[in-house]
Amino acid sequence: MQTTLRQGRDVTVDLVKACAILGVAVIHAATGAYQNQLGSAGWYSAVAWGSVSRASVPLFLMCTGVLFLAPEKGLSGKKLWLRYILRIGVAMFFWALVYKFYHLAVSWNFTAESITGAVKEVLFFQHEDHLYYLHMVLLIYAFLPLLRLLTCHGDKRLLQYALGLWFVLGIVYPTVQSYWPFTLLAGVPLQWMLNMSYAAMGYCLLGYYLKKYPIRRRWGALSLGLGLACVFGGTVLSSLRDGALNTKFWEGMSVGVCLMTAGLFSLLASVQGTGPRLGAAARFLSKASFCVYLSHMLFLHVLRALGLDGNWPLPVVGVPLLALLTVLGGLVVYVAASRVPVVKRWLI
Repeated sequence: MQTTLRQGRDVTVDLVKACAILGVAVIHAATGAYQNQLGSAGWYSAVAWGSVSRASVPLFLMCTGVLFLAPEKGLSGKKLWLRYILRIGVAMFFWALVYKFYHLAVSWNFTAESITGAVKEVLFFQHEDHLYYLHMVLLIYAFLPLLRLLTCHGDKRLLQYALGLWFVLGIVYPTVQSYWPFTLLAGVPLQWMLNMSYAAMGYCLLGYYLKKYPIRRRWGALSLGLGLACVFGGTVLSSLRDGALNTKFWEGMSVGVCLMTAGLFSLLASVQGTGPRLGAAARFLSKASFCVYLSHMLFLHVLRALGLDGNWPLPVVGVPLLALLTVLGGLVVYVAASRVPVVKRWLI
């Protein structure tokens, strides 16, 4: 969804970003349906939708790796900071303010104190929840020159070593650290685990690696299947055990989500070509994905205020329907806003 280097469009990136933005919309549309009775058909449907869409944000991160880590794509420090990082920062603060003012408007709370408080919260990164992705992207972009040292000067073995280290400390460790015997660990070993923001860089490197060294389709399908089974099965079993929704297996830095992401990316990367209609649709969604990501939660808030959520008529169809409506709203914003050059350049 982020800014791309302009050296021709990549079919893989378009397909992946199109799937990812649809998945993000599904994730957010499904949240209201988790209130169904634990173990009911509606609850299982909501959990299923929440599970199949979990790879969405990691897929965006993998696209970042494809677009920015290839050695043949030059990236100077000046261009990185004054073009890409600056744009992300401007868009982030603008949309954070939009959401703050939206919430003030619906609560009829436009006072000098509330407006000052909203601006202060925006300046200190107290933003709408889904904007956390932009917080991570700012950090990832700042580290791109260092990541490019690996891709520009490292060989395949070095990349595999880096990915292996990332997988153990950034994916496996966060997944198992709350289970025995890992709960017995203390002291410095607890700090070996990569936190989410830094572990996210591994997905960028994984995207570059799988694009450069593609795996066979059957391995991609197997990875996707195993990951989905882990994510859905783990969520269901742990939730039934706890008597409430347990989202541990939905975390982006977990083994199941990682397997899902790698598998789906590999399958999409193996697509040799698309029909003209599918290609055009994927290209349009890909180009609009940043704007849709930024704006779709506004439409979700409005639709919920009007009484429409993922439970209507049933979660199995209500969740994707609500997601589709929010995506369509975001696309309308994109089409309208992209007609204004300065808005297109900096805000969407």
